[in-house]
Amino acid sequence: MAKKTTIRLRNPFVYQGYVSPNYFCDRVVETEELIGNLRNGRNTVLISPRRIGKTGLIKNAFYKLNEIEKDAICIYVDIFSTKNQQEFVKLLGTAITQDVLSRGQKAIKRLLEFFGSWRPVFGQDPYTGTPTVSISIEPSQSAVTLKSIFDYLTLSKHEVYIAIDEFQQITKYPETGIEALLRSYIQFAPNVHFVFSGSKRHLMTQIFNSSDRPFYQSTVSMGLEPLHEEVYYDFVHRFFEAKKGSFSQEMFHEVYQRFNGVTRSIQLILNKLYETEKNVCSEVQINEAILHIVNQSSMQYEELMNIITDNQQALMKAIAKEGRVVSPQGDEFIKRYNLPSASSVKTALDVLLDKDLVFRTQAGYIVYDHFFAVWLNRLY
Repeated sequence: MAKKTTIRLRNPFVYQGYVSPNYFCDRVVETEELIGNLRNGRNTVLISPRRIGKTGLIKNAFYKLNEIEKDAICIYVDIFSTKNQQEFVKLLGTAITQDVLSRGQKAIKRLLEFFGSWRPVFGQDPYTGTPTVSISIEPSQSAVTLKSIFDYLTLSKHEVYIAIDEFQQITKYPETGIEALLRSYIQFAPNVHFVFSGSKRHLMTQIFNSSDRPFYQSTVSMGLEPLHEEVYYDFVHRFFEAKKGSFSQEMFHEVYQRFNGVTRSIQLILNKLYETEKNVCSEVQINEAILHIVNQSSMQYEELMNIITDNQQALMKAIAKEGRVVSPQGDEFIKRYNLPSASSVKTALDVLLDKDLVFRTQAGYIVYDHFFAVWLNRLY
């Protein structure tokens, strides 16, 4: 693995990516459970809504795995943007090649000898200066290449840990049999261990809990809940105290409740407050930070509204006004917001759920992006 360097951030509240355990809040039990599963050959399904912290948990577990097993290969890929088997295989192959770049010339030479058809193109990130790579895979060769990837990893003499995020995306691929193909290679790769994470519970449940699907009874399951408020507050207070400031527990409770404990949204607010405030003690400060974030995203929200239908827009606005809706097809809700028929509302709701613009919680339907909900409430 590449040598880790100690990174000190100007702003400790990271809302994108993962830096190190120093800037990662809690998840001690979940991290230990995930590491225990992987090191003992238990492939793991991790299911939770987006923005709660699945990616951070996986990368924190991989960071600590690399401390325990110095030569372990840890690969993370997010397949949300992939549309077919070829794109999936290319993304996985690129991630493996990127890992090899950090292991020296000997490893690179071995990979190029093994995958003579990949034709990798090496480059450099113009902003960070770090080496980059892209590979080429023929669509007709994707299944053969996938087998070659597993052969390569099995023969690597390393323990390999692979996390495939938004794994439910494979159900949208036009090719049939991708689940069976993956399962057939995984069961004969004893040194390759997997985390399959996803945000669409019903699709992930179908893949792994249906007796007629290839992955049935092949994994253990983990869920992920929002961070405990008290633990999260201690984390926040420590960083503000370190710069000789403070963060009122009452104000943190306000932020936590308003954003339902959603980690990414809260981290973004904390990031802004840490930049602008020394002592956070009033709701005015909180609201100013939220409005700053909303205004920065207004163009993106306008574009989102332009690509959905009038019925979908009307339903989005109504859910944002309510905050949380238990029965969006109910007569009372439809009449209150002058929505079309219940069947039209259902059609619109299904699209908004599929696009992750609306999310169903145990307490009802909400606008997925809390800042989007604020924007909708202010403008409509």
